[in-house]
Amino acid sequence: FANAQKIAHISLDSLVSMMPETKTAKDVAQKYLKDLETTVGQMEEELQKKYNDYLAGEAGMSDLVKKTKQDELNSLQRRIEDFRMQAQQDYQKKYGELTAPIMDKAKKGIEAVAKEGGYKYVLDTSVGNVLYSEPAEDILMSVKKKLDAMPLANIPGANTNTDKPKTSPAPNKTGGK
Repeated sequence: FANAQKIAHISLDSLVSMMPETKTAKDVAQKYLKDLETTVGQMEEELQKKYNDYLAGEAGMSDLVKKTKQDELNSLQRRIEDFRMQAQQDYQKKYGELTAPIMDKAKKGIEAVAKEGGYKYVLDTSVGNVLYSEPAEDILMSVKKKLDAMPLANIPGANTNTDKPKTSPAPNKTGGK
């Protein structure tokens, strides 16, 4: 037992959800997604208008004009579908860029607490890969405390102060003087 190795566990998902940077990243991602959805909506409105114009004038169109208009509508529909697929990929990439600094900070905090506590292994219980283990120490709150003392992670596209976590301001004691 002299060589027994200390093992701890943590729910990485729980830790990340507690971090203030996570809300910032989600807010930035939601705005990005909303902008993409707005663009899709505008493209769909354009398609609907052109389709309505086509229907309104179809009776007086020659076969060549009808075919040209139909091709134009089909092309616009394909562009919308292509944009949707690209937007989904772009959103996933953006979300990855936004969450990478958060994951890096979380891992640094876990590593620091593990070293301080002499743990050789830290298991992530949020992924459910550990089917059985003897009781080990849950270091979630220790890591959370460590992260609270660290500067906020820099989230791309967010307007945040990365110096220190926000704290409540001290009450004003000037007494109006």
